[in-house]
Amino acid sequence: MKMQSTPQPSKVNGPVPLSFCILLYSDGKIERLIDRPLDEYLAVIPNVSLAWIDYSTKDDEKEIEQIAQAARFTKIPIPKLTTGFYSAYEDYDTELGIMLPSVTVKGEKTTVHPLFILIRDNYIITVHSDEINRLLRLSRYAPQFFKRISTECTPDKMTLMLERIIDENNDRNFEYLREIEMHGDTISRSLIEENVAKRQIAHDIYRMKHVLIDYLNVLWATKDVVDSLRYGDADIITNDEKLLGRIGILSDNIDRHIELSEQMSNVLSSGLEVMQSIYNNQLQNMNNRFALVTAYLTVLGTAFLVPNTIATIAGSGIMGGTMAQQWWYVPLLVISTVVATLFSFLWVLHVWRKKEEF
Repeated sequence: MKMQSTPQPSKVNGPVPLSFCILLYSDGKIERLIDRPLDEYLAVIPNVSLAWIDYSTKDDEKEIEQIAQAARFTKIPIPKLTTGFYSAYEDYDTELGIMLPSVTVKGEKTTVHPLFILIRDNYIITVHSDEINRLLRLSRYAPQFFKRISTECTPDKMTLMLERIIDENNDRNFEYLREIEMHGDTISRSLIEENVAKRQIAHDIYRMKHVLIDYLNVLWATKDVVDSLRYGDADIITNDEKLLGRIGILSDNIDRHIELSEQMSNVLSSGLEVMQSIYNNQLQNMNNRFALVTAYLTVLGTAFLVPNTIATIAGSGIMGGTMAQQWWYVPLLVISTVVATLFSFLWVLHVWRKKEEF
């Protein structure tokens, strides 16, 4: 069974840029640079109030260290940042390093790409694989967003920008839950179809539960980072309770999707229980059929046992070997067969009635 097509990023005019930089100057002017060398982005940063640099890489885990060194991030241990389980949070006073998971679900395969966020002074750098374009849609509306926050102080601007980046990544992660739910509904519908192999359905349910486990790991890993930010312990993040409350809303949204995912897992577990009940019913029906055949064989065996015994006695030489020649011999065989058959049938019927009472 195939899942529905996964969500696609918003279409933009022209090719997808490998890098871009959005600059907010002190006078409110906003500038957007595309596909420039990192040195050119960094050269204009001292003259701006806020800058956001985004890089798409072929091998993000290797290139992130080069980008961090070029951007003068000297305190954050990049190897430690890249080896976290789906997420990482490294706070070194004037520098902040974050790794968030970006999940994609295609068919029954889950792929998790890291999204690195490096923050210092007045700029934010995001680095991710070119296989995902999570922040491309946000970059289209970033100039308008920069205008709204132009009057804020630098820590508040950084916090608001960071909150929007995390929110955009979360929204794209949340979209795949709908795909998982649709696939789960397809599997549930297959349970009532008699012409579908139940063994295949059981394998589909198992694979779908594995996808859900990976998806839940992504949500929990994201929640760990958001909870680290919401208390405002990092010096580079604002202490304004109102702005930190916006990060708290992100955590609440993650909690809701965790609950939905766990409910979906329970639904799939119920499907496995249904499958087990189906197999048990099939096995019980088979046992009942064998028991019925055994009952018939018991009746037939007992019915022919009595006349067979009489015939054996007749052939043993009793009455001088003339027993089979007597006029009552054949009626005796017929009557004994009928009586034995009737008695065996009544006895089996009695046993079955006793069994039904239990």
